[in-house]
Amino acid sequence: MNNQPVGTRKQKNSRPILVSFSGIDGAGKSTQIERLCSSLTDSGLSVMRLEFWNNVVAFSGLRAGFSHKFLHSEGGVGAPEKPVQRNDKNTQSWSLNLSRSILYFFDALNLRRVINKVSKGDAQVIVFDRFIYDQLATLPLQSAWASSYVRMILKIAPKPDVAYLLDAMPEAARARKPEYPVDFLHRYRNSYLQLRDMAGLSLIDPMSQDEVHEAIKGELNKFGVFEQQPALA
Repeated sequence: MNNQPVGTRKQKNSRPILVSFSGIDGAGKSTQIERLCSSLTDSGLSVMRLEFWNNVVAFSGLRAGFSHKFLHSEGGVGAPEKPVQRNDKNTQSWSLNLSRSILYFFDALNLRRVINKVSKGDAQVIVFDRFIYDQLATLPLQSAWASSYVRMILKIAPKPDVAYLLDAMPEAARARKPEYPVDFLHRYRNSYLQLRDMAGLSLIDPMSQDEVHEAIKGELNKFGVFEQQPALA
């Protein structure tokens, strides 16, 4: 990890700073990503935002179709005034977890390809909305095979310079984004907390939106990203 100011780092190493956001559904990732990207742009930095599902995952159309047809999962994003019934990553069986493990391997390889490609562009900061960690958190990490598998994938997948884990209480998260049962969100959150130690994620505790935003900026500013950027000639 390189702690040089972002302008210097981009010029010398030709690599942007990689930032990822992970957390249970309803943790506030989209809101904080929007705020961070605005702050980075206001600081004079070029920013690229990528969504893991749309820009990275392998066979995304087939996977969405499988969830809809065979797992009877509703599409769309849940909102307080319009809840949806998702039934995909909360469905657990040995066959599904085996399939997920195979697909996540391809996701990790594809992530390497995508990062290598976009890092050649002009963006100084690349922000990922979800990352490989959000895939791995769906596995039963309490089991020995899943834990060993995750450690293998973490060695294959690129590691962001800053990987945020936005924590949230499951009840509050579901109230904001009603998609999954609360009992699943508790298990999902526990998986993320396990991944925090395994992958070295930067945990952001549940706070107000402004406090979370400041905590995110504080962690990222170790790279000098909010220092005054030189004016273009």
